[in-house]
Amino acid sequence: MPRRTAARLLIWVPYIALSVIHVIALATESDLAAPTKMTLMPLLALPVVFEAPRLRPRAVLALLLAALLFSWFGDEAGTFFPWGPELPLMLLFFGIAHLAYIVLFAKYLGARRTPWWTSIYAVWWVGMLVILGSSIGALIFAVAAYGLVLAGTATTAARCHPLIAVGGVFFLTSDSILAFRLFLPDAMPQWTSPAVMLTYTLGQGLIIAGALIAARSKESR
Repeated sequence: MPRRTAARLLIWVPYIALSVIHVIALATESDLAAPTKMTLMPLLALPVVFEAPRLRPRAVLALLLAALLFSWFGDEAGTFFPWGPELPLMLLFFGIAHLAYIVLFAKYLGARRTPWWTSIYAVWWVGMLVILGSSIGALIFAVAAYGLVLAGTATTAARCHPLIAVGGVFFLTSDSILAFRLFLPDAMPQWTSPAVMLTYTLGQGLIIAGALIAARSKESR
């Protein structure tokens, strides 16, 4: 195996390992859940930084790092900004992260037309608002706006490398489970807590892996 290929694989090991540890920590209600969560997005940035010299145009690198940075802020909103309202800040930071992904997919990595089946994301958006609307309260407009950008990420991801498309589905699944946990907590069993992070870490990891593969493929042409 070429040295660079081996390095590309090895640099993923910390993120994969900490993701597994974090999900297990959540499932077992271990004290490791909080500190391991804080490491996830910085560790996912390592493969991006490793590939940085080969990413063209430079906007691809900037958008990937912006998406991960604001995802990290969203993950740790309560820790980094304890004086602010946690849920609105989460929606804001993840909304910015999704906008970065949408621009990346739509402008730089999308290689085909939007598939017809992505219309299901519009149905998802309407369905989530109908089911959760009465429980959301004053955040209804913020949640609706966040749902639109989340659906936009999944839709534009479907135009890209298959890993990105699948990652978009996992990301949307994660936020869907989280929404039910936040607004209908009594209806959600405990196992849905690790399920949120399992689908989230898979989604983010697949998006980044697919984006790096797609960017390298474009650069080699």
